[in-house]
Amino acid sequence: MGYTLELRQEENIVLSAAAVRQLIAAGSGDGALLYLALLEHRGSMDPEQLRQELKWTAERLNQAEAALLNCGLIGGHRPALTQEPSDERPDYTREDVARQLEQDEKFRQLTGNVEAVLGKKLSTPDLNILLGLYDYLGLPCEVIFLLVNHCTDRLTARYGSGRRPTLRQIEKEGYAWARRGLLDLGSANDYLMKYAQSRTMVGQYMAALRLGDRAPAPTEERYLLSWAEMGFPAESVELAYDKTMLKCKELRWGYLNKILLNWHQKGLHTLQEVEEGDRRPAKPEEQRSAAPGKNVERMKRYLKDMRK
Repeated sequence: MGYTLELRQEENIVLSAAAVRQLIAAGSGDGALLYLALLEHRGSMDPEQLRQELKWTAERLNQAEAALLNCGLIGGHRPALTQEPSDERPDYTREDVARQLEQDEKFRQLTGNVEAVLGKKLSTPDLNILLGLYDYLGLPCEVIFLLVNHCTDRLTARYGSGRRPTLRQIEKEGYAWARRGLLDLGSANDYLMKYAQSRTMVGQYMAALRLGDRAPAPTEERYLLSWAEMGFPAESVELAYDKTMLKCKELRWGYLNKILLNWHQKGLHTLQEVEEGDRRPAKPEEQRSAAPGKNVERMKRYLKDMRK
């Protein structure tokens, strides 16, 4: 069964057969989308404006552009975009917010849903922040709603029910999402699933470190989440804890983290991998460095025998 294309008649963008073949050969979906966007704007558009229109990170735009350069579909060169959106959103006026609420049904529904989650009426500064996430940062309404719920759940887990995030806190996390490229529902859901898995590991790590059922402090949590991201099971963290206690006589987070980083760099994560890694024979240079000590012992025994 084939596809049926629904084409509008009022405006056409023409692709040559040669360009189509080159896009297919390049194998880059983002490259093809960028090419279409450039065609729509007659090949002339500011890269930062183009990035915002496509709702891409700077890195994603750079990669798509490189694909088009490699197959010869665009020419010239410009410095790669390295700046993500500034953390200073536009200063929307009260009229801007009112106009958006009046003309945009999706934004109006989002506002009501956010008020329901936070349990309060949004103030004018709150609405200004929400509009910045939607209009300036380019987050879809459904992604913003996930963001608000994520920030709320995170505070509830740390401080108990009844605690609600401020719009400033939500905005800060929103910019972090944008820098990670979480600009659509699929990528945001994937991130939240991985985050939930990491949170499960945090509880197991706290038990392995003999810290009980309490919630970790923010600095502790950063360590724990980084270990989960590296892929360490609780048993390996417990072994690193034992080594730390033997050496330091107390829990020192920095020392324990260095042990885990060392294992991670060697590709050792499970308890079996770590134990087998510790039993590996010494490298030739390590054996050579140990040889002089053995020779000294032999010489001492030889001199003792000579005296007899």
